[in-house]
Amino acid sequence: MDHCRPRNRWEPARKQPPAAVSRRLGGKRLAAWDEILTDVDREVIARGGYGKSRGLGRAPALVLIDCQYNHIGADRPILDQIGEYPAGGGAAAWAAVRNLVVVREAASRAGAPIIYTRYCYSARGARYDGFALKRGNVDRFVDGAPGTYIVEELKPRDDELVIDKTTASALFGTPLVQYLNRLDVDSLVIGGVSTSGCVRATCIDAISYGFNAAVLEDGVADRIETSHKSSLLDLWMKYADVITCRQAIEYLDGVTVERAKALGTTGGGN
Repeated sequence: MDHCRPRNRWEPARKQPPAAVSRRLGGKRLAAWDEILTDVDREVIARGGYGKSRGLGRAPALVLIDCQYNHIGADRPILDQIGEYPAGGGAAAWAAVRNLVVVREAASRAGAPIIYTRYCYSARGARYDGFALKRGNVDRFVDGAPGTYIVEELKPRDDELVIDKTTASALFGTPLVQYLNRLDVDSLVIGGVSTSGCVRATCIDAISYGFNAAVLEDGVADRIETSHKSSLLDLWMKYADVITCRQAIEYLDGVTVERAKALGTTGGGN
C-alpha cells in the first residue's frame, strides 16, 4: 500500500501559512519552540518553505513510547525526583501522561491499534549492549525491574501490543513494521518520552518506512527543556506534523465517524 498518499488525508484545522513560523493554536498559544528561534531562524524557515503539513491518513495507530516508571519518574519537579528516578522526566512527563490517557480513549473509540514500547533488556544481553552501557544505570533497565513497567495510568489492555526494544527507535530491530503493515496502518500518532531520544528516532524511522506521522506536542516530554523544544522544531520543520492532543482527538473522532458510516453503508447493503 502507498503509505505516503492516503486516499483521504487529514490535516490540522489551522494550516501553517508559508510566511509564518509559529503555529498558533486557537489564536492564543505559540508553538513550544517559538521562544528559541532567532530572527534569522524565522527567515530561514519562512523562505525555505519548512514546516508544511504532511497530513495523516485514515488508518492510524497510536504509538506510546516508553511510558515506563524509569522514564516517567515521579510526579514532582525533575530535580526533586532525580535521585529516585535518574532517567525520569518528573512533572513534565506526568503532564504528558495525563494528556495521553485521553488520546488513548479516542484511539480506542476509533478502533485504532494502540501500541506501547518499553526500553529494557535481559541481564545477559546488557553486558554486550553498547546502548545500555552508554546510558548507565543498567540494572534499572533489566526486564522485570520495577522501573521497566508501564505506568498504571497507561497500563496496556490485554488485547494491546507491547514492543520491547533496546535502542531508541521502536522500528529498529523489532517486528513493529511487519505488524503495522499487517494491520494496514498508514499513519502513526506518537506520544511518550523522551522527545529528543526515542520519540524523535521512532518518528524519523516511521517517515523513512513510508508512514505518515504526527508527534503530540503536549503528549511528549524530555528531561532537558531545550532538547524538547529543538526536537519538536526539527520534526515539525522536516519530517512530521506536530499537533496538540486536542487536535489528535479531533482527528481520531473523525476516523470514528468515517468508520461508523462505512459500517452503516455495509449494513444497508445486506
